[in-house]
Amino acid sequence: MAVTYQTEGVKMPDIKKRETTEWIKSVAATYGKRLGEIAYIFCSDEKILEVNRQYLQHDYYTDIITFDYCEGDRLSGDLFISLDTVKTNSEQFNTTYNEELHRTIIHGILHLCGINDKGPGEREIMEAAENKALALRQS
Repeated sequence: MAVTYQTEGVKMPDIKKRETTEWIKSVAATYGKRLGEIAYIFCSDEKILEVNRQYLQHDYYTDIITFDYCEGDRLSGDLFISLDTVKTNSEQFNTTYNEELHRTIIHGILHLCGINDKGPGEREIMEAAENKALALRQS
């Protein structure tokens, strides 16, 4: 089991890696999942747009792209996070950058746990799951 944190063309965000990994592990456990290989790649808007176009044929900026390599109850995946978009979102939603970053970090894990946010009513379910996970982090 390993959670890795890498950057591509941006400065590593100021996160406590060990605590963040423990938090991710505890959130996954609430869904009966355990961690496999999880790689976070923090990048710029340009990079995430490139990944979006190349792999998903989507031509827009986004905060996170999650590639799911899960097997059974073991979570594995590559999670690209655009720090530019995280910053924009934190300003737009009136939250701190740090809170928005952690919301995005856990958003990808929740996807790997099987929670979607594209269908009718799913956005609310995802938001509730994010809020529950963020509450775990504070405690």
